[in-house]
Amino acid sequence: MIAFRFLSGLGGSAPMGIGGGVLGDLWLPQERGKAMALYSLMPLLGPAIGPIAGGFIAQYSDWRWVFYSTCIAAIAIQCAGFFFLHETYAAEILKRKKKQLIKVTGNTELHTEFENPSRKFSAHLKTALSRPFVLITTQPIVQVLALYIGYVYGVLYLVLASFPQLWECPDPLPPNSRCPAPGYGEPSGIAGLNYISLGLGFYLGTQIAAKTADRIYKKLKAKNGGVGRSEFRVPLMFPGAIMVPIGLFLYGWSAQAHTHWIVPNIGTAIFAAGNQLVFQNCQTYIVDSYTRFAASAIAATTILRSLGGFGFPLFAPYMYRALGYGWGNSVLGFLGVAVGFPAPLILWWYGESLRKKSKFAAGG
Repeated sequence: MIAFRFLSGLGGSAPMGIGGGVLGDLWLPQERGKAMALYSLMPLLGPAIGPIAGGFIAQYSDWRWVFYSTCIAAIAIQCAGFFFLHETYAAEILKRKKKQLIKVTGNTELHTEFENPSRKFSAHLKTALSRPFVLITTQPIVQVLALYIGYVYGVLYLVLASFPQLWECPDPLPPNSRCPAPGYGEPSGIAGLNYISLGLGFYLGTQIAAKTADRIYKKLKAKNGGVGRSEFRVPLMFPGAIMVPIGLFLYGWSAQAHTHWIVPNIGTAIFAAGNQLVFQNCQTYIVDSYTRFAASAIAATTILRSLGGFGFPLFAPYMYRALGYGWGNSVLGFLGVAVGFPAPLILWWYGESLRKKSKFAAGG
């Protein structure tokens, strides 16, 4: 089972890694914010919608149909992508055009500016596979954003992992219960409906980003003499950095006090909206900064993002059992303040100078 879960994650990582690069190929910087907002919504909305359907499927059918339905959806999406998605990478498009010209002219010496005729395919493959690791180890911009994205993604999956326990565990807990803390005692189907708050939060964050990201970029670009900068994506990170810990504090302490179920859901909605603002603008900043190597830079941040999503839920039961929902989520909120407030400031003050020193960044 672990081996097949590994294969599932390996296959699912491809669109997560190349999606930002595709959008960077298709849209200009001043048009990229809305596209990135919609693209960033889906990886976050999926974990919020899936448990709603999964809860009712498991309650009224059996666990096998949870996997059957996932496989059916994956096959449908794969078929749609195979037939409707086209190549967008400029180097590959030029390479295909070169092959057509060789057939027409017979000149085998033709090559594009991105190619080195003496370089073997194995060397190209080695460079492509190693570049994300080079970026994560040598580029301060990638390191800062990878750490921040890893935090928000890890906390998101920790919240997702703790949701079933919060809503389904009874109060008071029976002896020898596996629940980390008393919950609301809801049936699994009804408990799954609480994920709607996360979905609404992600949607709200997307709407804010889609309507304001490009507008802010164009306004700051005009003030900068018509010259765009990646740092013009940073202003929207600040409200996201504030909303994430506020949402965690409200969610944790209202769950600890067993207030009406709507209050923890309001907290998670605020957290989700802030999470989306942070995630989307970090992704767009990376694409703007590493235009040609955007896919590799996104893949580099995915390393810590995936580790955060994997690692944070592991300690969630122990943390909530020891600290409860109030102080447990407060620890995460304080960590968000420690990571989330400095990251945008570092990018705003030092981002441009760091890009100029980089051989990978645009303008470097």
